[in-house]
Amino acid sequence: MFHGTTILCVRRDGKVAIASDGQVSLEKTVMKNTAKKVRKLGEGQVLAGFAGSTADAFTLFERFEGKLKEHQKNMARACVELGKDWRTDRFLRRLEALLIVADREKTFILSGAGDVIEPDYGIAAVGSGGPYAFAAARALMAHTQMSARDVAHQSLTIAGEIDIYTNSHISLEEL
Repeated sequence: MFHGTTILCVRRDGKVAIASDGQVSLEKTVMKNTAKKVRKLGEGQVLAGFAGSTADAFTLFERFEGKLKEHQKNMARACVELGKDWRTDRFLRRLEALLIVADREKTFILSGAGDVIEPDYGIAAVGSGGPYAFAAARALMAHTQMSARDVAHQSLTIAGEIDIYTNSHISLEEL
């Protein structure tokens, strides 16, 4: 399990939001409170967030953008091709990170084991606070009419109150 982060993606009513906390921990020490772990890729058409090593995540973001270009912005195909490379490439398979990527239509979680998962419920979460954020988002989606952006923000706030590796400095991107 990756410590030091929570990434959550929520889709509702034609909108998708991806959010992260800002905490980076090294063992038992908080090293940074304001890290930005979410960003827009693919000329602003894809949202992405990472849990794990920052250097590894940037390498994966670059590779993913390359796959998006190679496959004419077909995100599902780019995910599968990155997943295959990540699993089989001698250099890439050593990278320790999880990615969540989303466009206006689909969301995927990618791992170094070659997993390309399209989650249920319009919600994806990874990182040490992921289960808390996921549970909060499920409850908010079922019992409120909050927007995707508001569900993501409130769910991360809740996760930050429970998980010691997640803080309340939230970065959020939306399509």
